[in-house]
Amino acid sequence: MRRIAFEKLVVKALDALPEYFRDRIHNVDIVVQDWPNGETMRQAGVDHPTELLGFYHGVPLTERGHNYDLVLPDKISIYRLPILTHCRTPEEVRDTVHRVLRHEIAHYFGMDDEHLREIGAY
Repeated sequence: MRRIAFEKLVVKALDALPEYFRDRIHNVDIVVQDWPNGETMRQAGVDHPTELLGFYHGVPLTERGHNYDLVLPDKISIYRLPILTHCRTPEEVRDTVHRVLRHEIAHYFGMDDEHLREIGAY
């Protein structure tokens, strides 16, 4: 899948979020990258780039203090080539992009992986 088509899937996934959440996402860049870099892989605890489909770079809302301002935007990276490696059909790609974006946005709102497992998000 070409990059432009993949980026459109990410935009559609963002648009598909409930308005309640879309309205509360501030100062976050959502970007498509082909692969995670070595530092991000280290932070995520993965050994191979195909193991990481997305990553939230930032400080979750639940950890911000009252003086959290004048900072660069947080970033959500969606990794195109790892997702394409894991998916066989365009529908699988679409569904995976939606799932990964929701997962990373959950981190922005302060949910960790353990909590996401508890609520059945995995």
